[in-house]
This record gives sequence, C-alpha cells and structure tokens, in this order.
Amino acid sequence: MRLLRISARAELVSLLVLLVNLATAHLPAVSSLMGPTHGCAYLFVVIATARTAGASRRMKLYSLVPGVGGLLALRWHAGPGTSVPDPPAAGTVSG
Repeated sequence: MRLLRISARAELVSLLVLLVNLATAHLPAVSSLMGPTHGCAYLFVVIATARTAGASRRMKLYSLVPGVGGLLALRWHAGPGTSVPDPPAAGTVSG
C-alpha cells in the first residue's frame, strides 16, 4: 500500500506540472522530463493496485483513470467516509 500511496501522489503531481506547463510557458524541457515521469507513475499505480492484497475489481478499474485513479483506488480500499492516511515519515517508528 505504501508504494501505491507514493505513486498515486507522484502521478497527480506530475500531471499537474504538465498541465501548468502547457497553460503557461510550455517549456520543452519540462515536458520531456515530466511526461515520462507521469507515465511511469501511472504504470506504478496500475501495477501496485493489481498486486494489492484484497484489491477489488472496482479498485483495479479506478486505478486505470489517469491522474487521480490511484487516489480513487486508495479511497475505495480505505472504505467510504475515511481519508487516506499519510505514510509515516522517514526515520519514525510506528506502532
């Protein structure tokens, strides 16, 4: 689940950067960096969702939505009315 949380956020952020770049300066360097980053994050979301234990068919279908699919899948997995918890900070012990 941790990989899914990280990749879902990376997918959304990379898409937002691409859209802001498209709407403003449209710098080719930003597009050439963020395009593959977004594509890889999208693939990570789909694969991580498929590998998640107990992932329902609906959760897997949600993960196929570009940009927000990973967050939708996490929300569906967490259950209705719950928020998706943040991953623990590096160096902290949970328990």
